Amino acid sequence: MIRIDVDLANPGQFFGCCGVFELAHRLWPDATAHFEAAQFVVSTGELTDLLERASQAPLVNLNVRDTAASPMQLGEPFDLRLDWWKAGAGDPSLKPWAGTMLASRIARAMQRELVDTLNKGFFDDGHVVIGSDGKKVEPYYFDARRGANALPLDVGFSADALSMETIAFPATEFFTLVGLQRFRPAVLGPRVFQYRAWRTPLPIALAALATVNVFPDTGPLLRFENSFRTDRRKHKAFSPAVHMNGDQK
Repeated sequence: MIRIDVDLANPGQFFGCCGVFELAHRLWPDATAHFEAAQFVVSTGELTDLLERASQAPLVNLNVRDTAASPMQLGEPFDLRLDWWKAGAGDPSLKPWAGTMLASRIARAMQRELVDTLNKGFFDDGHVVIGSDGKKVEPYYFDARRGANALPLDVGFSADALSMETIAFPATEFFTLVGLQRFRPAVLGPRVFQYRAWRTPLPIALAALATVNVFPDTGPLLRFENSFRTDRRKHKAFSPAVHMNGDQK
């Protein structure tokens, strides 16, 4: 069994749990999962094993001429195509990064950190991530702790514009990239989304439907925004989520 501490009001952590379930399902097809209080529970598997395999799986661009937003393939033993940010494959308005950020470079940098996160709080492991070229790697901004501190309106200036070194959360960033391939939030408006944290153990296909609120009253319903974090309105970040109508069941 896999148990992960999770802050449901952090959409990055919620969809990061979904990414863990996605890869666990590909290793142990009969696994079910659910949210239980402040934890995410997968019925089958071992997190150490999953992280070791995920960190070693080949991750390649499928379009070598599109370095910023190419679909990617996470290879064996997962064999998972990642392209939810592409028009026609998913919802591009969920994508927080812009053309100056190389999606595969970020993914590989976060992937290399996965095993170490086990001893540092997993989703709570935050630090400056250094790429294979020795340079800092900025995250996608899925983790709402990073996003909330990056908005100029909140902090009075743009941390990005000043090239400040701030921390990334590798497990959140990598597994959210994976989780959004199957698990999508419902769209409420331009860059505004909602998701439901299901409380009943479900197989992966039903869990993805529960996330988009096909099954009402099965767990807390939360709303978040993919907010602009720079004055140029290109780069975005997932904001902290709020419970809808006081729904915290």
